[in-house]
Amino acid sequence: MKGLGRHILAEIYDCKLEVLNDKEYIEKVMVESALKAGAEVREVAFHKFSPQGVSGVVIISESHLTIHTWPEFGYAAVDVFTCGDTVNPWDACNYMTEFLGAKNMTATEVKRGIIENPVSVKKVSNE
Repeated sequence: MKGLGRHILAEIYDCKLEVLNDKEYIEKVMVESALKAGAEVREVAFHKFSPQGVSGVVIISESHLTIHTWPEFGYAAVDVFTCGDTVNPWDACNYMTEFLGAKNMTATEVKRGIIENPVSVKKVSNE
């Protein structure tokens, strides 16, 4: 089953603590990850939390990359969702893992948009 897209849910841990709290560095790594995977970057938005942590999104023509960091745990939660056949989301995940200085990464790939047998959802009345 091919589907419309591939969605990688990555757990990146044992990262370099100092990079997980550096908004500019995280943004640079995320944009470079998208480009290394062959994506076309459209927009970026990142936020640094107080006292620590960074969240951000890179909107690509093919969908998106997101990150949420917990520097205190050396951990980053990453999503890479790509549509079509031209972008490999694993390339982006592997690039991020390397440049976050991670010792470990586990990930799951979910096929999105597999529309073989659509299911109808009936509204349930609370009456």
